[in-house]
Amino acid sequence: MTILDGNKTSKDIKNEIAAQVERMKAKGEKVPHLAAVLVGTDGASMTYVNSKVKDCEMVGFKSTLIDLPEETSEEKLLQIVHDLNTDDDVDGFIVQLPLPKHIDEQKVLMAINPDKDVDGFHPTNVGKMTLGLPTFISATPFGIMELLERYEIETSGKHVVVMGRSHIVGRPMSILLSQKRKAGNATVTVVHSRTTNLKEITKQADIIVAAIGISEFLTADMVKDGVVVIDVGITRVPDDTKKRGYRLAGDVDFESVSKKASYITPVPGGVGPMTRAMLLKNTLLARERHS
Repeated sequence: MTILDGNKTSKDIKNEIAAQVERMKAKGEKVPHLAAVLVGTDGASMTYVNSKVKDCEMVGFKSTLIDLPEETSEEKLLQIVHDLNTDDDVDGFIVQLPLPKHIDEQKVLMAINPDKDVDGFHPTNVGKMTLGLPTFISATPFGIMELLERYEIETSGKHVVVMGRSHIVGRPMSILLSQKRKAGNATVTVVHSRTTNLKEITKQADIIVAAIGISEFLTADMVKDGVVVIDVGITRVPDDTKKRGYRLAGDVDFESVSKKASYITPVPGGVGPMTRAMLLKNTLLARERHS
């Protein structure tokens, strides 16, 4: 069994990006500039955005954090989005989700200029991804594809089961893996909460992408020997033996499934670091497109 090490792979990607930024600086070119908009004080969102700022510093990007109070109006947020859309110094930006309940998330995401949508959530970019055209691929699916490619995992002709149908992970993963591309050409089955013969389907899978949002849902009796497992989930599970009172668990029961898997991502240290690295890669791509 081989661990698909997201920490190491993301570090490699960041080093590659940093080298590219150094070459830009040497030529006197403008370095990439990523902006992030955070509304409210959601703990996970604050941690995630702050880590993105640190990532930017690490690779030599310019970064801007726009930190707004919880009571910020939808109108005010849309004005900030408009300002970022028209700011030529900003190559790409994200509006961190979830937003407070009084703000229409879809309305805000639709207002982002697709050419600066480095999260890859705008319908224009989703449509281009579906058609196999050059675009921004949302960071988590992009990271998973990169992990499969760099570990040279054969996907062509394989049966991939994607657990979950979210617009952010499940749906784009099913499309990308079925396309004619390096980590593609797979036969893909999407399962979800209404799938009746779930175990029967997962046991047929050569590769499983678990993004169902239920901690330790996928167990050893649901997979065959030699399966490749990508665990997208991350949940805080109460654990009195830990100093902080919880442990982080994925959608996969790592202890049992790892004994049967040929490759598997850990939680933490698997898909999560790759998501952050691919946001940087999308921002570099945005900068190159704007030059």
